[in-house]
Amino acid sequence: MIFGLFTRKTSQSLIDALHGEIMAQARQTAFYSEYGVPDTLEGRFEMVALHGALAVRRLTQLPQPGPDMAQELMDAIFRHFDVALREIGVGDLTVPKRMKTLAAGFLGRARSYLATLDGPGRENLTQALARNVFGLGESENKPVTSPEELAQSGAVRLAVYVRTLEAAYGSANLREFLAGKVPAVDPAAIAVVPAGPGVTA
Repeated sequence: MIFGLFTRKTSQSLIDALHGEIMAQARQTAFYSEYGVPDTLEGRFEMVALHGALAVRRLTQLPQPGPDMAQELMDAIFRHFDVALREIGVGDLTVPKRMKTLAAGFLGRARSYLATLDGPGRENLTQALARNVFGLGESENKPVTSPEELAQSGAVRLAVYVRTLEAAYGSANLREFLAGKVPAVDPAAIAVVPAGPGVTA
């Protein structure tokens, strides 16, 4: 019965609802006003990539039609990127190249973040967020300078938010997604992490 809810007739409205929920999370003002995420096209891309990666991962872990929904959701995210590029005046001939760059960036970030949420790489989440979201560090293998800089950048607080949201996704079942809902965490409710030794999440 539950699988019958995901039909060709209803799937687009369902995926649109899930995509809308993810976009609403990524646009929460606390990220830009409190965490220090740049309020730019690039900064908003980073938030969409972060939230989208968590949603897609959870859907792929669930029974069908979860994995199918994950692919549909990815398609919706990239359609949104295409529209956003055209709205800011990127020409038709340039859009495919920019989309290829965005796709590579999205998938690279997804791999980086999800690898830190599983197994021995958990301590590297803050470093990955500092690099990608806040522009700190020079390469995948070079740590960001100091715990103080990490905390001041908002990366440590964002890592706490991500782990809190990941836990909420881990508890979400297929029925919730089929209702067009995704787990949500209020970023403003995540406590500010003080700068100093031992703050890396």
